[in-house]
Amino acid sequence: MYNTVDELTVDYEENGILKVKEVGKEVLSKGAWATVLFRYKEWQPETDTYGPDRYTIRRYKKMAGEYRQQSKFTISSNDQARRIVDALSRWMAESEASEAIDEA
Repeated sequence: MYNTVDELTVDYEENGILKVKEVGKEVLSKGAWATVLFRYKEWQPETDTYGPDRYTIRRYKKMAGEYRQQSKFTISSNDQARRIVDALSRWMAESEASEAIDEA
């Protein structure tokens, strides 16, 4: 298991083959509960290469000094990732505009 947030990874090896290779990580929150966004690639044996980038958000809870995964959400495609980014950007802009009006 993992004792620190920095040790958390989605790397997964089976039979000497790195089937899931982490290529990026953003720690979104730390503490007793940690949230981490990972960028990764999956091994594709039919082509003997890694596939396209994929993304997953994972939540971990620290129990008995070790982080244990509690939940995960896998973003299924680049299109879905873009739609999430677009929606969050739009909502944040709307929220900021609303806050500016409330302060005026």
